[in-house]
Amino acid sequence: MTTAKKLFIKTYGCQMNVYDSERMAETLGTEGYVATDHAEDADMVLLNTCHIREKAAEKVYSDLGRLKPLKQAKPGMKIAVAGCVAQAEGEEILRRAPVVDLVVGPQSYHRLPAMLAAVGQGARAIDTEFPAEDKFDHLPDRRMLRGPTAFLTVQEGCDKFCAFCVVPYTRGAEVSRAPGRLLAEARDLVARGVREITLLGQNVNAYRAEGRGLARLVRDLARIDGLERIRYTTSHPNDMEDDLIAAHGDEAKLMPFLHLPVQSGSDRILKAMNRRHSVDHYLRLVGRIRAARPDILLSSDFIVGFPGETDADFEATLALIRAVGFGAAFSFRYSPRPGTPAAERPAVDAATSDARLQVLQALITGQQRAAQQAMVGREVRVLYEKAGRMPGQMVGKSDHLHAVHVTDPTGTPGELVRVRIVESAANSLAGLRLSA
Repeated sequence: MTTAKKLFIKTYGCQMNVYDSERMAETLGTEGYVATDHAEDADMVLLNTCHIREKAAEKVYSDLGRLKPLKQAKPGMKIAVAGCVAQAEGEEILRRAPVVDLVVGPQSYHRLPAMLAAVGQGARAIDTEFPAEDKFDHLPDRRMLRGPTAFLTVQEGCDKFCAFCVVPYTRGAEVSRAPGRLLAEARDLVARGVREITLLGQNVNAYRAEGRGLARLVRDLARIDGLERIRYTTSHPNDMEDDLIAAHGDEAKLMPFLHLPVQSGSDRILKAMNRRHSVDHYLRLVGRIRAARPDILLSSDFIVGFPGETDADFEATLALIRAVGFGAAFSFRYSPRPGTPAAERPAVDAATSDARLQVLQALITGQQRAAQQAMVGREVRVLYEKAGRMPGQMVGKSDHLHAVHVTDPTGTPGELVRVRIVESAANSLAGLRLSA
């Protein structure tokens, strides 16, 4: 009897990388690999990397340094680097890290079996091409499910070329998957117990295939019996079309949560970022979305200390945050990404950027806590994902994507239940299950 080989994957970054890690694990499963939670037990270690944040590549090299003694103790271990750092660094990874056996970009991981075969013959393998074939045509059926929720990539790449972003260079041009394939994959997920699907894309609301935009896809998905919830991320303000806004108002399965990155509240900085939208456009868009779905919770992204940002620009960002009232946000100090236009511009000094970030995050935290506190006393729907740490407790997400800990001794994962919110904590809510 052949002993199964063990695979350890470390995933950096966004939901797209979580999805890609699942698909790579499924692909390697056809080669006899099974998952392990411990790198020291693995026959193969795969680092699925992200290139968005500061010093992303150096963090990967640091992790590779920690893996070196494991491979020395276990010479047969294979080490792979995948994802956006792999795409951007390529041959440099093989040069700097002899411990690495193979490097694969995010559009080529369907070729992992062939690359492993080359490694088995003593070669080191690299594939960072943008292949002509669609990787989804070559991937195995979905096997790795995370309970009653699942990600479904519908769109990849970006054509926006924001001045700070490497995604167009590491993920390529915008490409949308055929709706028939997506609907078939969604039906299969639902048949295996999935009740909530989050549609993924680097610029997901740019989805367009066979004459259908994202709104049409959402409406088609909503007709699948057993699929109770639909979400999507991440969006660009310039692609929020009328029919998608309308879907938030009239499609009950589309959840009242929208992540809509703005990045800055200064028109001057937005222009320098090549965002191609104004503050006024964003605020009017928010107004239209809330008119369609008054209870929607909005989330956003902010970059602080972008080259050229003045005190006045930063104050304009704070003003936008106060005007919108976000329920959540991701905020970061600007870090230059090699090869992007902004990387060549004079930086705002680190102390100023750090101080501004602390002020912005304090404002966002106050809005987030206010949004959560406003839920206390309300009835919400919660999709149970797993048992809680406390006996008789279940943990799940509300329609608004709040984490909710529910007192329910008889609850099971996959149930969608009515809950009365009784308490707001720092990053979650607590509630009691209501009778059916």
